[in-house]
Amino acid sequence: MSRRDLMSADPAVRRVMIADDDELTRGGIRLILGGIPGVEVVAEARDGVEARDLAIRHRPDVVLLDIKMPHMDGLAALREICRSSSVAVLILTTFGDEHYIDEALASGAAGFVLKSSAADELEPALRAVTAGEMFLSPPVTRQAVTQLRQLRQLRPTPPGDDVMALLEQLSSRERDVLELLAQGLSNTAISERLVISESTVKTHVSRILQKLSCENRVQAALLAHRAGLLDQGGG
Repeated sequence: MSRRDLMSADPAVRRVMIADDDELTRGGIRLILGGIPGVEVVAEARDGVEARDLAIRHRPDVVLLDIKMPHMDGLAALREICRSSSVAVLILTTFGDEHYIDEALASGAAGFVLKSSAADELEPALRAVTAGEMFLSPPVTRQAVTQLRQLRQLRPTPPGDDVMALLEQLSSRERDVLELLAQGLSNTAISERLVISESTVKTHVSRILQKLSCENRVQAALLAHRAGLLDQGGG
């Protein structure tokens, strides 16, 4: 079953708000959303103040929020939206915005969608965050683990017994999935690499997060790098 079939089988309507100061970007995102079954665009904001006010007024299921906007930047709007409602906020980012990852996640973002990959990523992102999960574009994961690798090279520290004990809970296949996840591969890419179905990969990822007590893929990837799992596997 394709991703489009999966979305069509889900009757829930996802009410979405777009917040971006660039009119062409908003129009492009609106066109993409118009091709996704069960999605309704309920509002559009041109700056951070509008994003905050419209999100509180319309209470969409998901806000697609740019970071660099006039009057109030996206991170400030994110904090106010999350304080005032339970709306899921997906950060719309270019790959030049990677230094905002930690602050956005700490402020309550449900994930990141790359503008350059929006046509492919918006559909699974909306499905994930409306199910209470987190969505992170694979390059965002790769950027996070690259930063960790750099820190480890500056100050290498051996993994603690607690980290190794967590990894020992994983099956051999789960360790394979974790290693590829830590390289920043998407579920689709992992399924192709291991020659297993994408649904099986998703099940493995869910079990990995549960066993490692991680909230999202980035945390699991960072733990894998901390433990030197990729070094052992030659990744």
